Amino acid sequence: MHLHILGICGTFMGGLALIARAAGHRVTGCDANVYPPMSDQLAASGIELINGWNVDQIALQPDVFVIGNVVTRGNPLMEEILERGFPYISGPQWLSENVLAGKWVIAVAGTHGKTTVSAMLAWILEESGLAPGFLIGGIANNFGVSARLPGPRSSAGKLKSISGLAKRDHHGETLRGSPFVVEADEYDTAFFDKRSKFLHYPARTTVLNNLEFDHADIFPDLAAIETQFHHFVRTLPASGLIVANGTDAAVARVLERGCYTPVERFGVADGWSAGGQNAGGFEVRLGGEPQGRVVWTLTGAHNRANALAAIAAARHCGVAPAQAIAALGAFEGVRRRMEVRGIVNGIAVYDDFAHHPTAIAATLEGLRSKVNGERILAVLEPRSNTMKLGMMKDRLAASLVCADRVYCYSAGLKWDAATALAPLGARAVVTDDFEKLVGTVASESRPGDHVVIMSNGGFGGIHEKLLALLAQGKPGEREGGRA
Repeated sequence: MHLHILGICGTFMGGLALIARAAGHRVTGCDANVYPPMSDQLAASGIELINGWNVDQIALQPDVFVIGNVVTRGNPLMEEILERGFPYISGPQWLSENVLAGKWVIAVAGTHGKTTVSAMLAWILEESGLAPGFLIGGIANNFGVSARLPGPRSSAGKLKSISGLAKRDHHGETLRGSPFVVEADEYDTAFFDKRSKFLHYPARTTVLNNLEFDHADIFPDLAAIETQFHHFVRTLPASGLIVANGTDAAVARVLERGCYTPVERFGVADGWSAGGQNAGGFEVRLGGEPQGRVVWTLTGAHNRANALAAIAAARHCGVAPAQAIAALGAFEGVRRRMEVRGIVNGIAVYDDFAHHPTAIAATLEGLRSKVNGERILAVLEPRSNTMKLGMMKDRLAASLVCADRVYCYSAGLKWDAATALAPLGARAVVTDDFEKLVGTVASESRPGDHVVIMSNGGFGGIHEKLLALLAQGKPGEREGGRA
């Protein structure tokens, strides 16, 4: 089958393309801007990429056009597809019908942490010999790709714990079908299907990591998002398992509206909890009973919660907690999640996807716990649709309090970033001049600093530009410690 994918460079659609190609289909695709890292991943897989929405692409004559949610009415190629009556389908529906059918689907949902938990889960299952398939909204460093089909399982010895656990736990039954981890996004499916993507996924194991207001371009309020999660929960089987954040009020409200599936909670003493944490790791407890100690380099309470969710979900797939804990010791994270892009003259430059006040705060709090009194310089591009609309502006300053200096790029915003960040006083610099922003950060950085660049986009290649400037000469001698 020949698939032509519209919007192929998005994280979901690009992952879908990799999976379809691996399954033996011919895959081509187009996007408004064909850009890395997804374009590099796709090209390496032999997928032909076309820049733009030129109607000449009709001449490719694919068996089906797969439509990403970036495509709207008025898009010239989409209009031609509709005019000619050619077959088309959404990405999530194609995935469900052609890949997920017959698989043991582990769906990871929530406002924050979906990518990290999905990557953790895929790695745990991999290390346990289950060779999972996955589609993750980022490149998992342990795999080097964001998506793949399930592979053959490894030695039966690694699977013995699965059948043993099945006899002991009500939810530890032997896997029916190959495991497939999917990042279950609540964003809409396509212009012709306004349901959340996750409603297409036949999940058996589900993580509800947290739930906050986001995606203000399609949801009017948190209640509307909760309704989509409620619909999702209603599709889960009674033999499945929901791993839920026990500290999240919105998740609790969703479950109270009707739940037919067993629930295990994390973050609470009578469920999965973390204790004895220090810079080197933490102890995992279930109902207060120690299960083992995760030894790793990741930071922050949010990553401890992510790990608990992954361990609990993996147990439902038959992986004993001790196996999952050991696997997390070798977990290498996800690109763009506090990824060190370079260290120049003693200055570390990180790339982080955080674009919501809760995620920004969690990232900076985690780093602060690791670096103690060393300076943190936060460089922020409020780029998501929700941030551009100003829905989170009143929470922004509080989310940045762990940073010693804050640099905000304000181009394209519909609100006054300087006013929003005024509570930070002299710590905050706001500019709509990109080159000035990069130059200021470079001149004010000094050895021992940690520069965290936060954006859910490419941010004009700021990482490379900043590292190049830092390498040109001595960093600025700006005095002063934490403000």
